[in-house]
Amino acid sequence: MLNTIQTTIGGKTLVDVAISRIVEHEPPEGYYVAFSGGKDSIVVLDLVQRAGVKYDAHFSQTTVDPPEVTSYIKTHYPEVIWEKPRMSMFQLIMKKGMLPTRQIRFCCSELKEIGGRGRTVVTGIRWEESRFRANREVFEESRRVKGKMFLNPIIDWTTDDVWSYIRSRGIPYCSLYDEGKTRIGCIMCPLQGEKGMRQDAERYPKYYRAYRHAIQRVISSGDRRSFGWGWGHSADEVLEWWITGGHPVKKMVEDR
Repeated sequence: MLNTIQTTIGGKTLVDVAISRIVEHEPPEGYYVAFSGGKDSIVVLDLVQRAGVKYDAHFSQTTVDPPEVTSYIKTHYPEVIWEKPRMSMFQLIMKKGMLPTRQIRFCCSELKEIGGRGRTVVTGIRWEESRFRANREVFEESRRVKGKMFLNPIIDWTTDDVWSYIRSRGIPYCSLYDEGKTRIGCIMCPLQGEKGMRQDAERYPKYYRAYRHAIQRVISSGDRRSFGWGWGHSADEVLEWWITGGHPVKKMVEDR
């Protein structure tokens, strides 16, 4: 693979630029590094360490984290601080009366992004990842939490840049990538699409059953905040609606 991290910006390599960003914005109390165990976060943590700045790294548990990821973090990053959520993903689904979707990602705001209040949070967000992230800036203020800042030092890196850096530095990475995963997130995260969700359902049947149980609890409660679920359908039909992006159950409702 071409060593893309040698790409230059104004005469500096991408790595030099990223480290300069980290040094430039270092806060007196040090950085809060948001660490997920994914490819982007392991690159960012390595860059922060190379920059020689003060920091503490945090992993926000969601209760639906792949066991391969949690095992990888425990093995390779024992210094990372584990942040426990106020409630589980399944309790959150019952509280909200609906499942998280690609458009309504309450799981991220409630479980993954709660840390770092009053701090400067370093993330591995990149423009290439999505059209929403394409509007993010290198250094920016949180829109939801007053006093919380974000530093995104590899925001202009491509996926090839990330993997080139990992391999050039010999950084161990989670085994799920070698099994075909292109991104690592929560089990059955809608952002991975139907194929990934079905693979997760088969690989982690205990979690699939837990999602099903939470859905059944919502249906049994009569909570009608979950627009689009197709009331009168079973938990299995709602799960199928969720996995396929909302089409099957919605069609059944229209046909009735």
